[in-house]
Amino acid sequence: MIEIAAVQVIVTLASGALVGLLLAVFGGGGSVLAAPLLLYAVGVRDPHVAIGTSSAAVSANAAVNLLGHWRGRRVKWPCALAFATAGLIGSFAGSSLAKTISGNHLLLAFAVAMAAIAVSMFRRPGSEGDPDVHINAALMARLVPLGLLTGFAAGFFGIGGGFLIVPGLMLATGMTMTNATASSLVSVAIFGAATSLNYAVSGLVDWRLAALLLAGGAIGGFAGLMIAKRLATRAMVLRRGFAVMVLLVAGYVAWRAIGSLVR
Repeated sequence: MIEIAAVQVIVTLASGALVGLLLAVFGGGGSVLAAPLLLYAVGVRDPHVAIGTSSAAVSANAAVNLLGHWRGRRVKWPCALAFATAGLIGSFAGSSLAKTISGNHLLLAFAVAMAAIAVSMFRRPGSEGDPDVHINAALMARLVPLGLLTGFAAGFFGIGGGFLIVPGLMLATGMTMTNATASSLVSVAIFGAATSLNYAVSGLVDWRLAALLLAGGAIGGFAGLMIAKRLATRAMVLRRGFAVMVLLVAGYVAWRAIGSLVR
């Protein structure tokens, strides 16, 4: 087993704290920085290991955050489970395909996904919807295909997929943004677990780094919640600023990947 240097431990904890803080302040999209941080800050050399490891940490983080929403009765469980179950199949398929693609080509695709997430964050979130939505056959017919496609994307890119899951749930069921955000964590946890386990089968997850990311994320998440309360009136401006940062990181990831391919 390769030893982890003390500097790597500190940088991984700091990376996890940054991701946790951004998730708490901005919501969906924050976890997309986990893999780039593992690659370019922590020093993980294999993009597949970075994606597999970050998926494990994102899954655990989503499961922890889900508990609070569950206690607050904001999770629409029948709809969330129908979406997540269909997406579970897609996430295994997507992550299996991703493992067959070279690291640099996968990073290029990952950069495109980051850019899409950033663009989605420029939209002003809505709050309309039905808070009393109940599942039925018509909703199932919309939830299953959307869940399957979203799970595939989440598994292929190794991301939580919240930026896709939330609008997908709202589109399929008409639930409120609050309910969709809470319910999306069921899928994020399941998709991330499926992706990381698929990578782990091939020895592409560093569980020590995943644990460090999660520990740092807990600290950063606590700080982020306090920051979010104080800056609530500037949330949209900050969200768009964060989107610009994600776009810049996406450009850097693409530039590094293209440079490696050219060489």
